Amino acid sequence: FFFEIRSVNPNWRASLTVAGIITGIAFVNYLYIRNVYVSQGEATILYRYIDWIITMPLQMILFYLILSAVRKVPKSLFWKLLSGSVLMVLVAYLGVSKNIPSIVGFIIALGAWIYLLYEIFSGEAGRAVARSGNKPMVNAYGSMRMIVTVVWAIYPLGYVFGYITNSVDENLLNIVYNIADFINKIAFGLIIWAAAMQNTSQRSR
Repeated sequence: FFFEIRSVNPNWRASLTVAGIITGIAFVNYLYIRNVYVSQGEATILYRYIDWIITMPLQMILFYLILSAVRKVPKSLFWKLLSGSVLMVLVAYLGVSKNIPSIVGFIIALGAWIYLLYEIFSGEAGRAVARSGNKPMVNAYGSMRMIVTVVWAIYPLGYVFGYITNSVDENLLNIVYNIADFINKIAFGLIIWAAAMQNTSQRSR
């Protein structure tokens, strides 16, 4: 993603930079978690949430950035997406770590996720993409939105089965989380890169 920054229209460079930061953070964190697991035989959920508290808000900010690449977007949208995603991950961690009751953490985090879905489908972001008229961006936005809807559903399900009902083996849960993270972070970046290249190609004609 970083190597491709100079290949796209300047309006898209911020989005591609953030996509690179997200995958870079995930890569470094996963290497660290692997080393901890190999040396200690386990890795606490804290390490995963350190990744998520940084990368998930950045992923939500990408909705704002790709909209900003093609049209003027209110700054309030940036803060809505940032605050909603930080709340979602932070409260979920507090519930998993038993700093607050697990069910309370789940309900608040689920509410924050539903709010984010409302925002990107029907709220300020949803209305902005509907008015944009930029096909590559609209397609990218739609694909990113489906990831946040479908693939992100793995996280609350993992919370319920792993930390409320305790009915799923921790190793299996980690594998499922690994797959979800792989799709979320890399696919997000590739979708944005493809849209940026299409948009750049259209402008150069």
